[in-house]
Amino acid sequence: MGEMKLFFGPNHPGLHGNFSVHMYVEGDTVIRARPVPGFLHRGFEKLMERRLWYQNLALIPRICVQEPDINEACYAMAIEKIAKVDVPERAQWIRMIVLELARIANHMWAFGGVGGPTGMYTSMYWSVSDRDKVLDLFEELSGARIYHMYIIPGGVRKDFPTHFEEKLVKLLDYIEGRLPEYETFVLKNRILHTRLRGIATIDTETCLKIGVTGIGLRATGVPYDIRKIAPYLFYDRVEFDVPTATEGDALARISLKPQEIKQSIRIIRQALEYMPSGPVNTKIADGNGLRIRVPKGMAYARVESTRGEYGYLVVSDGEEKPYRVAVRGASYPQGLYGVEHLMPGTRIDDVPIWLDTMGVCAPEIDR
Repeated sequence: MGEMKLFFGPNHPGLHGNFSVHMYVEGDTVIRARPVPGFLHRGFEKLMERRLWYQNLALIPRICVQEPDINEACYAMAIEKIAKVDVPERAQWIRMIVLELARIANHMWAFGGVGGPTGMYTSMYWSVSDRDKVLDLFEELSGARIYHMYIIPGGVRKDFPTHFEEKLVKLLDYIEGRLPEYETFVLKNRILHTRLRGIATIDTETCLKIGVTGIGLRATGVPYDIRKIAPYLFYDRVEFDVPTATEGDALARISLKPQEIKQSIRIIRQALEYMPSGPVNTKIADGNGLRIRVPKGMAYARVESTRGEYGYLVVSDGEEKPYRVAVRGASYPQGLYGVEHLMPGTRIDDVPIWLDTMGVCAPEIDR
């Protein structure tokens, strides 16, 4: 049988965003693959150079739709490094809570992402419904369900609403109660094991060679987590574990997600306990209203996203707009190099599983 070319995407329910893979197949096996990004390219990095520092807060969450808050955090932290500003303690704790809530929401979304290609639609319905409960809290906190624009340079936009902490605790209790059901129905399900075991396998050496971090690396047995090795905010003040696996396949990566949700809940509970009262933002630089001038300088800020290390390089020339902003997306390695060099050998029907469990986010690749 000769080689045949098939097109996966750019619109496909197994993808987060518009992204295409040109697959060259023999029978039902991919023998060559070529990533074709660009369908979501909006020039965010150049657009930020033409907008005021605060105006960019409306742009940056859109770089990764499924996990927008990490962009806000990286951008704000880099500016604060340049301006040498001390963020109020309460604001730092609130940021941690927001980032861990976003982590929980994205991991819940992943259960839905793997439910579709494996035919386990119940897990998809469950996870989307439970994720919506997290989005309800985000809406109450920020006024928006997806693009929150809540973390700003100098702190956060506003303090928690009245009774928000009580609602947050109830949500954490609910999710903790749901996790055993996910583990029983989803992770112990024979169908899931049959479809995911041995699929999209990657080893430690390959991860380190091409720069895969996050769950992709931890699924090979390496406990690499930015929150531990280079703590930011107040992650060095809380206790949490870094779950790992050794198999390095799709099943190992999806199995780590409920364990990470448990650790996020653990972090949030400690943050609520340790968080003091006080202001939640501070002046970042001289200027009037939106027209602040960040001092000259350059800084890189990174956080641990659900898919790995996520970073912003911000350069200021002392004017009202950034001189340069460069984004290091967590899914670059697996989304570009990985598709071309690691996907061959995968069956056609396992390609959505490969892309979902590898954590490929098309918008952050295109920017």
